[in-house]
Parts: sequence; C-alpha cells; structure tokens
Amino acid sequence: MDTGELREALPELSNRLDELERERRRLAELTDAYRVVEKSKFARLRSLHAHAGALLRGNRREQKPFGATQLLPAASAAPATSNVNGFSPSGKITDVLERLIHELTLVRAAYLDVKIALESQRSRSAVLDPYRQWMQKFDPRETDLERMRELVPFLPLKPTFSILMPAYNTPERYLRAAIESVRAQVYPYWELCVADDASPDPSVRRVLEEYAGLDSRIRVTFREKNGHISRAMNSALEIATGEFVAFLDHDDQITPDALFECALIANRTPDVDMIYSDEDKIDEGGVRSSPFFKPDWNPDTFLSRMYTCHFGVYRRSLVEALGGLRSGFDGSQDYDLVLRLTERTTRVQHIPRILYHWRIHSASTASDGAVKPYAETAAIRAIGEALARRGEPGSVSPAPDAPGTYIVRYAIRKRDKVSIIIPTRNHGEDVDRCLKSIFAKTTYDHFEIVLLDNGSDDEASLQTFERWKIRDRRVKVVRYEAPFNFSRINNYAVQKSDGYYVLLLNNDTEVISADWMEAMVEQAQRPSIGAVGAFLLYPDGSVQHAGVITGIGGVAGHSHKYFPGNALGYFSTLRAINNYSAVTAACLMVRRSVFDQVGGFDEGLAVAFNDVDFCLKIRKAGYRNVCLPHVKLYHFESKSRGHEATPEQIRRFQGEIKVMEQRWSTRAVPDECYSRHLTLEHENFAIRTH
Repeated sequence: MDTGELREALPELSNRLDELERERRRLAELTDAYRVVEKSKFARLRSLHAHAGALLRGNRREQKPFGATQLLPAASAAPATSNVNGFSPSGKITDVLERLIHELTLVRAAYLDVKIALESQRSRSAVLDPYRQWMQKFDPRETDLERMRELVPFLPLKPTFSILMPAYNTPERYLRAAIESVRAQVYPYWELCVADDASPDPSVRRVLEEYAGLDSRIRVTFREKNGHISRAMNSALEIATGEFVAFLDHDDQITPDALFECALIANRTPDVDMIYSDEDKIDEGGVRSSPFFKPDWNPDTFLSRMYTCHFGVYRRSLVEALGGLRSGFDGSQDYDLVLRLTERTTRVQHIPRILYHWRIHSASTASDGAVKPYAETAAIRAIGEALARRGEPGSVSPAPDAPGTYIVRYAIRKRDKVSIIIPTRNHGEDVDRCLKSIFAKTTYDHFEIVLLDNGSDDEASLQTFERWKIRDRRVKVVRYEAPFNFSRINNYAVQKSDGYYVLLLNNDTEVISADWMEAMVEQAQRPSIGAVGAFLLYPDGSVQHAGVITGIGGVAGHSHKYFPGNALGYFSTLRAINNYSAVTAACLMVRRSVFDQVGGFDEGLAVAFNDVDFCLKIRKAGYRNVCLPHVKLYHFESKSRGHEATPEQIRRFQGEIKVMEQRWSTRAVPDECYSRHLTLEHENFAIRTH
C-alpha cells in the first residue's frame, strides 16, 4: 500500500480497535455475571439474564463499515462470528467473547502493521523533509514525558487548567482524538469542560457521556439551543473552575506535554495572564505538517493577524471580567477576546514549542482560510473596535490575497513636517531619480529635503543638486566635508533639519506608493512606535528589505530577501504589518524626539549595522519598530558605496560585527520578533534543523 492508502486505513483500524476493546470490556463484565448465574436458582438465573440483555441493549449502536478489512488475514482463518450487538440472554456469552477477542487480536495486528509501515515511510521521507528532521530532534520522547510526570510533584505552583471545548456534530473519531489528547496529558491538574451546542447527531452526546463517566475531570454541559461557537464556549466557561482556561477545538489535538509546559510558565512568571504556543496541522491520517513557529508577543503584528491562536491559555478571572467571548464575533471570537484582554494586561508569554495540532479536513479553516468568510468580517470589526477603544482611530482592510491578514491605517492627527535626509557623494543620476519620484508621486506635502553632500567632486552631480535647490524651496543642500561615516553624516544632517519627523532615505531609492509618507507618518505619530520601515524592492521586483532579523549571519539579515515581491512569505508575513527588531535606514522614519532620546547613530559604527544598532537602542528605550508592506520603494542597493573589498574595509567590517555581538548578543539571544526554530543561516524563514 502507498502512503495515502496507509493514512486512510490507520484511523479506520484505530476506531475499530477502540470499538472492539469497548465490547470486550462489556462482555467480560457479562461473563462474570454469567458465572454467577450458573450457580444460582432458576429465578436468579432469569433475573440476571434479563439484566445482561438490558445492559447490552443500552449500549447498542449501529455497526460502522470497516474499510481496511483487506489488511486482515483470510476469513477462513477465523472461527465463525456473529454480530456482538445481536447477542441474546440465551446465548453463551463466553463463546461470543472468544470470537470477539479473536477479531480484536486480528485488528490489533493489522493496526500495528499499518502503523509500522507508515512510520517506515515517514522515516524514509524524513531525510528530505526538514519538519520531520525537526520533530525527530525536538518532539518529546516517552522518556522525556516520564521525566515531566516525575517533576510535577516538585512544582511549587500547580494551577488547574480548564480546557474549554465546544462541540457540534463532531465526527466521532475526531472528537475521541481531541478528548484522548487531553487525557494523555502528563500534567494531571486539568478539567475538560465540553459544551455540546445542541448537536443533532446523537453520537456526540453518547461519546461525551461515555467520557464523563470514565474520568471525573471531564465535565459536560448540553445546550438546549444551538448558539454557535461563542455562546458554546461561554457555556463551557460557566462550568470551569481552574485558574486558567485553555481553548481546544473539538476536532484538534494538544500534545501530551502541552499543560506541563504551561505549568512551567506559570511557575516561572506567576502573574502571567496569557500563554500561547507554536502549532502545526494534522491530517485525517495523523500526519503532521505546516509548522507555524511564531514570534514572541508583538502587539502590532497581532493587529495585522491573529498569530497567537493555538494553543491559547488565559487567566480565567480576566476572561470572566471581560464577559467571556462575544457572540457577534463568531469565527474571530478568540481574536476579539485577545484584543480586549491585552488592553488590560501586558503579561503575555510565548512557549516556542509545538503544543497544538490543528486538524485539516474539508470543513476546517486549517485546510482553507476561505471556508469561513464571516470570520473576516468579524475580525475587521474586532480590530476596528479595538482601535476606537485605544483612542487610535483608523480603518481596517483585508490584505490582498492573504486570508486572515489585515492592514490598519491610522488617522493622521496633525500633518507635521517631515525632514527627508538623503546623504550622497556624487551619484547625481541616482539623486535625480529619487527626487523626481518624491515630487511626482508623494501626496503628503509638508516636508523638506536635506540633501547632505558628503564631498561630491563630480561636476554633473553638483549641477544636479543646484538645479533641484533652485527648482523647489523645500530642497536644502548641506555640504559636509569629511571622510565617509554613515552615522556621522546622518547625525549632522538631522541637526540641520527642523522637521517633527526624520525620514532617512538612501539616494538610490525610488518611490512606488503615492501615499508612502502618509502611511509612515500614521505609524510614527503613535507614542508606542519608534522606527518605521518600508518594503523595499530590487529593480527586478524581488524583495530587498521587509524588516531586519537579528542573529542571521551572526548579526542581522533582511526578512525574505530575494523573494518575489508578490509572495505571501512565511504565513503571510510579507502581507502583514509586523514588528521587527530593526528596519533598514535606507528608508526609515522616526520622531525627532525619539532620535534625540537615543542619541542618534553610533558614530563608532561608520558603515555597517549602524541602523540595526540605532533600532535596537529604540527598542531598549521602550518603543516598538514596525515595517509596512504597503509602503513600497525600489532600492538600487550598494550603488553609492560598493562592497567591502580592501583589507582595511574587511577589518573594519569584522570590527563592527564584534561590536554588535558584544553589545547586543546578536549571536546568542533569539530575536523576539522571529523564532528560534527558524534558520539563522539564510533569510528565507526555513526550518532550523540543527
């Protein structure tokens, strides 16, 4: 059988195995009763037979077809069987039990054969599949899980986690898998609070009642009327008693260590109010794929997409104080909740581990983001209301061709002056193209241009500068005779400017978006924001800059460099407004007050990494940096200065690398806007396998 057939057979065998095991337990109970019957008087015998019949009738259910029978030995090898559900009190229970055990043995053997074959195929493919390699390295082994169980008694805090799960017409095997994933937790202090949202399918009630009888930690409530997901979640919340509530969809699964990892966070940071983890997807055959390795908590990234999602854990008292989930936001109810919750707390922790498997099937959002179009409407409304509550009015629109991703545009409160700083030495043609694009396309008119001439000696370039100075009074040419030092040049130019905002711009750029300056001002005006960066493209349309990630190559690298300009990027990163540790000074806006507060650029970093250092100083001062996908410019990189070539340039470059590594530990400390599970060797967001 090929991999696809094995994947289809495995869940059927697993379900049949569960069914047979439950029948075996029932018949074993009846066998014990039958032995008592044989020793009793006739009246006692008749009474017990009646009891046995009633017990079986009460558990009768339709036999489901078993599609993997071709994997079992030939029928002639097994004794004649009869339908267990057709057993009558007059039959011999022990004979039925023997026949059932025989079938159970065959199914168990077939199940193990399929599982071994599938694992063998997975192992062979792991050589080519980075995520398989990652799982082999990072997934907890049974010995790891056992060690976690042993550690639980020694945790000073042992909070109870109430897992809230709404259920509605859930396919039985997915519902059982979800519940069993909770029962498999190595951390024992949990309760599963399930709210059935008036499912028409009677199997949902039967399964839930069965599990409630098996485990006292499983609590179930049955709604009389269907109210959709938010009301169902609130019904589950009403029966929760734990210090934290966690959300689990009825067809998804959590890993055995999920709650243990959350308990560790609660012990390390007892005042934590929200915890979230990384996640992946799991198909109908149990095969995992599409891991989403997430950044730590970044509020502006979250405003652009609900990236925290699964596994979400929240302090129950805070959720209750917020009134739970709002029914008008079905489809984005958890997005709305987290927007409201993080307005009351900043105590958010990220667990950089895969703790949640999101089920892929035909009706799930995991398989098709367009399955629930109402979710987009709800998300836009949730973000819009959040902006209003926060006193930052604006508009929200879906990002093009990126379901679940949104662009927030803020209302400009005051059109303050922007000082555009353009350093250059010669390169009159580049400067001319740059200035033409600014004046031809820019719709924000309150700006000045400080053209910092760092010792130009090309007559044609000098004439170009003078021509622009005469052409528009907003162009100011400032002569600065000194050896090239990018940091010193920009610091000097800023001193010669008088704008409320400073916009650093390379001479080898060309404006594409007409409202580029408005979009940057929208963000730069916000008190929480420091540096604002742009989406820069090479002339061929590929990505040159979409944010800077520290640690790549030892110091820093550009997000998605060389990707096609119309690509979505890693989980739509290229379509979202994202927080980044740094953005390039090739196009960077910042309030003048913030520039002065952090002391501008470090003039000890003459050429390389000065903009990264500047942005990291801004983050250290308590501001957030953002990169905007809707602010687009061309960047003809390195035309002005060229690359490191001489021994002196190489020594200088190596010295600047050393400064950054010592000052910011760029090689050792993970970037909070990236994931430690993604590569630091390349700029393509590939999975890190070593």
